[in-house]
Amino acid sequence: MYQQPNKQTVFRHLGLIDYQEAWDYQTNLFQQTVQQKLQNRKNGEAGLPFTPTQNYLLFCEHPHVYTLGKSGKEDNLLLNEEGLHAKHVQFYKINRGGDITYHGPGQIVGYPILDLDNFFTDIHKYLRLMEEAVILTLKQYGIEAGRIEGLTGVWLDYEKQQNPRKICALGVKASRWVTMHGFALNVNVDLSYFNNIVPCGISDKSVTSMARELGTEVAIEEVQEILKGHLVELFDMELVQESQV
Repeated sequence: MYQQPNKQTVFRHLGLIDYQEAWDYQTNLFQQTVQQKLQNRKNGEAGLPFTPTQNYLLFCEHPHVYTLGKSGKEDNLLLNEEGLHAKHVQFYKINRGGDITYHGPGQIVGYPILDLDNFFTDIHKYLRLMEEAVILTLKQYGIEAGRIEGLTGVWLDYEKQQNPRKICALGVKASRWVTMHGFALNVNVDLSYFNNIVPCGISDKSVTSMARELGTEVAIEEVQEILKGHLVELFDMELVQESQV
């Protein structure tokens, strides 16, 4: 039996949420989706009907935290335990791809938990569409951004690369075509926290934010709405619910 794609996507804004709490939250949704896919396979073998898998798009902000991906080097964290405590920053080793990054207030963190069987089974395309949503969002604010070959994320001065700087980081995990983790767009974030790490393991390029580039703080709620709209359009999602959690 063939599973009909379900592009319905539940949007939830989790607000300012502890990193571990958000990680547990998205992990639960991720595992539920994977288990449903396994059950659907059994149902198919038994000639029973499928239950469509659900997709989720989560937005949030985190208190100050550094996260290190599976392929990252702990040496890229430039603070010891005492330094972390002094700056009130948490540190987690997590199960996404990529190296070390920072999350904090003033940043839009997006966690799509999507069953890519409902959209397309191509991780490269998945990453590029997330980047494209950010690029289109920044364009509406007069910020020209793009990609640098061989590097994930969204960059400024991406062509001449005289002063290339990252404005959005990406790092994902996928299993059975179900995704988790996602992206972090620097809007009004305190960039000084990036000085305590080698962001994404890249030592010869800097980090920036919308506020730094525009010379003023930006209404983050407005950016969220624009970014969400581009994600919905690019992925051809059917947004079925919006709720504060």
